[in-house]
Amino acid sequence: MDTLLAVKNRILQLCHERNLTINRLSELSALPPSSLKNILYGKSRNPKILTIKLLCDGLGISLGEFFSTPEFESLEQEIQ
Repeated sequence: MDTLLAVKNRILQLCHERNLTINRLSELSALPPSSLKNILYGKSRNPKILTIKLLCDGLGISLGEFFSTPEFESLEQEIQ
């Protein structure tokens, strides 16, 4: 699994846990829906940490909580 897929999966997991739609998460995070959809649909290949921080703020979690999952812990090094 690559980092972008792990980010996408984590966003979807958090939305599912909180029963949030993508549009509702974008409202809570003060992000345009297109920004969030670009991450989820793979158009944004390198989401900024500030964007992820805004998502975390909207979800009421820290960056540490966002990245503290087995998926992120098991990511392989991307630079070989």
